[in-house]
Amino acid sequence: MNPQMLNRRTLIVAAAAGFPLLNARAQVLDLNDAINKAGRQRMLSQRMGKAWLALVHKTESGSAQVVLDKSMALFDRQLVELKAYAPSADIRDTYVKLEAAWSDYKTALIGTAPGKAGAGAVLQADARVLALAHQGTLQYEASSGRPVGKLVNVAGRQRMLSQRMAKLYFAATLPIDAPTATAEIGKARTEFLSAMELLRNAPEATDRIRAELQLADGQWFFFDQALQRMQTAGAAAKPLSDVFVTSENLLSVMDRVTGMYAAIKT
Repeated sequence: MNPQMLNRRTLIVAAAAGFPLLNARAQVLDLNDAINKAGRQRMLSQRMGKAWLALVHKTESGSAQVVLDKSMALFDRQLVELKAYAPSADIRDTYVKLEAAWSDYKTALIGTAPGKAGAGAVLQADARVLALAHQGTLQYEASSGRPVGKLVNVAGRQRMLSQRMAKLYFAATLPIDAPTATAEIGKARTEFLSAMELLRNAPEATDRIRAELQLADGQWFFFDQALQRMQTAGAAAKPLSDVFVTSENLLSVMDRVTGMYAAIKT
């Protein structure tokens, strides 16, 4: 096995511990940190959907429940922080709207036991939360007005794309609107690869950042291989498990990269 790839046991232990990204600071420190956390809300919207759908599939159920519970708790906490930190009325208004959308999404996630019948409501609710979380991230980036702010946003969006592709995979294999989900995976894949080039070639990229991006490339290889097995494997247990595990591994690396860009003070 490629040494860059976290093994299966490491993933499950890491998921149970919540990954470093779930130990985020308890308050927003500056605009870079705000962009990071705002972008993390985008990711969490998709990660929660992925975990919920994994429970529907009965895939990695123990880890999926931990991921869902911890992601919901972190989303709640960061929403309070980002709303309180908002430097303008427009940004605060976005987070007021996100608060309402999140309430609806939370109800869809925990109102009934995970099952195919509730999948449509979950997917609709996560789309609304994602759109508002993305709007808030762009507003915080605009408030920064610095090149590194864009890099924090782009790196953070990679986290979201990793979770979105995995969520769409689980939706397609239920199946829930499989043709649309498959097309959206292809679109996200293109966006992910393009953004990796931008992050790798950015003047602000340090040697440490480039090393982490190389590690991410290794994780991406395994995740992409798992995604591409959808057409032949259908809802078989192993491909579903592989998508869940590899998406978590890729997320972990890209969260570190985002944190490194957020720590740049220029």
